[in-house]
Amino acid sequence: MTQLLMPYTDPLAGDKIIAKTQVWLERAVIGLNLCPFAKSVFVKKQVRYALTAASTPDELLAELEQELTRLSATAPAELDTTLLIHPLVMTDFLDFHFFLAEADALIRNLGFEGVFQIASLHPNYEFAGSDPDDIANFTNRAPFPTLHLLRESSIDRAVAAFPDAESIFERNIETMERLGHEGWKKLWLS
Repeated sequence: MTQLLMPYTDPLAGDKIIAKTQVWLERAVIGLNLCPFAKSVFVKKQVRYALTAASTPDELLAELEQELTRLSATAPAELDTTLLIHPLVMTDFLDFHFFLAEADALIRNLGFEGVFQIASLHPNYEFAGSDPDDIANFTNRAPFPTLHLLRESSIDRAVAAFPDAESIFERNIETMERLGHEGWKKLWLS
């Protein structure tokens, strides 16, 4: 399920951005099993790819509010999660990182605390204290800055079904270390 928000002047560019995000989801997130819960919603076509041409933080917040409202008004069986892709704003990782506090405040202000949460994905994602080229950072690196909107109820169900959910983070780092930079580059060659 895809939609272009604040339409691009070149719809083909938008289609390419969504396609690249879908390939990343299939090859990295699902293919490397970085999120063991992603495959189910992907196969059931319950993922929304919402691409925005927002170019300011305020425009992005408005789009985020719209997507949270849509997610709230739609049954999980139809729409479980949304990737709000915003390639024109928050391209600097530190700006993106600090913007997340505003996004969380919006969730609280809308009364969605405990209902939704946001996972942060960025092409330059960097864990605190890590080097920029540390392969572990790639667990959260998407092709474009992306706010992943998740239903807390879906997370709770997935965690209950996954026997050792708290180990996912460490397992992902181990996966990336085994893969290495060369292996990561090979994912994108075909």
